[in-house]
Amino acid sequence: MPTSIVSDPARDQSVLAALRSPSRLRTEVLAGLVVALALIPEAISFSIIAGVDPRVGLFASFTMAVTISIVGGRPAMISAATGAVALVVAPLVADHGLDYLIAAVILAGVVQIVLALLGVAKLMRFIPRSVMVGFVNALAILIFIAQLTHLFGVPWLVYPMVAVGLAIMVFLPRLNSIVPAPLVAIVLLTAATVAFGWNQVPNVGDEGDLPSSLPAFLIPDVPYTWHTLSIIAPYAVTMAIVGLLESLMTAKFVDDITDTHSDKTRESTGQGVANIVTGFFGGLGGCAMIGQTMINVKVSGARTRISTFLAGVFLLILVVGLGDIVALIPMAALVAVMVMVSVGTFDWHSITPSTLRRMPKSETLVMLVTVVVTVPTGNLAYGVGAGTLTAMVLFARRVAHLTEVVDVTGPDDAPDTRVYAVRGQLFFASSNDLIYQFDYVGDPANVVIDLADAHIWDASTVATLDAITTRYAAKGTDVTIVGLDAASAQRHSRLTGTLSGAH
Repeated sequence: MPTSIVSDPARDQSVLAALRSPSRLRTEVLAGLVVALALIPEAISFSIIAGVDPRVGLFASFTMAVTISIVGGRPAMISAATGAVALVVAPLVADHGLDYLIAAVILAGVVQIVLALLGVAKLMRFIPRSVMVGFVNALAILIFIAQLTHLFGVPWLVYPMVAVGLAIMVFLPRLNSIVPAPLVAIVLLTAATVAFGWNQVPNVGDEGDLPSSLPAFLIPDVPYTWHTLSIIAPYAVTMAIVGLLESLMTAKFVDDITDTHSDKTRESTGQGVANIVTGFFGGLGGCAMIGQTMINVKVSGARTRISTFLAGVFLLILVVGLGDIVALIPMAALVAVMVMVSVGTFDWHSITPSTLRRMPKSETLVMLVTVVVTVPTGNLAYGVGAGTLTAMVLFARRVAHLTEVVDVTGPDDAPDTRVYAVRGQLFFASSNDLIYQFDYVGDPANVVIDLADAHIWDASTVATLDAITTRYAAKGTDVTIVGLDAASAQRHSRLTGTLSGAH
């Protein structure tokens, strides 16, 4: 009886297993090459945004990819120079120059390592799924919008070239999956451009000059003073937070796609090490790139660190050793690749009518807030922050409304005692209205507040209970609080009577 071969997602990430399998190794190598080709115009564009020479972004992409492939926690994820980092550091470059940028990149790496050691990766559990969906959809939209600049004010020939590139990537995988369709599209469109002399078609060379030498180790030429630290520290901290946020979100996304788990703390530390290395080689700094990661993982099928390492190596070889050839690649080919990445990244299921009908309106709102904030600002960190804050507020509002106060006094109970049962989670949002749920004037001499079905979470609730007790005392009523669980009892006994404004 034939036995079926079941793929093991964890084993698929093994470098040794890939090296022993010619087919898997070929997949990793070709994936790295495709990613390298797609990184070149992106790195150049981000360098322009930051106001630095193109080589600063290109060298950053090389050092980030190679370093993270060794020290990172998420196999097959691509880290390089990114637009988010470029936007953060652009004012620093404009005001103080390249050396201050390099110092800020190094400091950002140190901050990331410190944050990793403090357990920042554990904060990912507080980012809701709806924010993740919004993050992915917003990024897909940003990737698509970024391609529009290459589609306006260009020769008409660009449009059929993009269409041909898209057709190749849609239909070729149905016939042959050995060679990545994006690589085929890039090679064929470049060959056609050269063969037919389509010199009017914009190419990679038009985006900026490619470097002709290898990156060199350098130390930033800045005064090592507190004044310098005060200049670069705000940018470094912002870079560190934005970089970690994008990297951890991307790592979680890849975990879901590959059905594997990655070490987020190691990834956070690795991002810091990669930025330190990048800074000492004069790079722009960076973090995970979800667009290129999707090319690597989803489009090309890579699963190991080999593809990430080779993406950086191929990038350096292409721009330094084969720069004249790479410069001939038509932007139309790379636009087609990124459009396909955009389409593949977007979570289309999240906006289908059936999903929107089933999904709670609050979840949809959180997803929309994430998208609406991210797309205009171009900053994924802003969107994720806004989405998470919205989710927290909606959750607090929903939980607050689940709290109730019920009179459970029976007809045969003692006539001088009234028992209230409080049910739900008591915290600042739900306990604020608690004080108005009791009949201070009409209640008898003794009141029992039963919290067996409730839990005290914060000082606001203790202060509210103190205020309730004080109001009853003013009417000559004795209040007894019963049913506290161990944690609630400890919090109540520690804080009751000591909070300002409780009486």
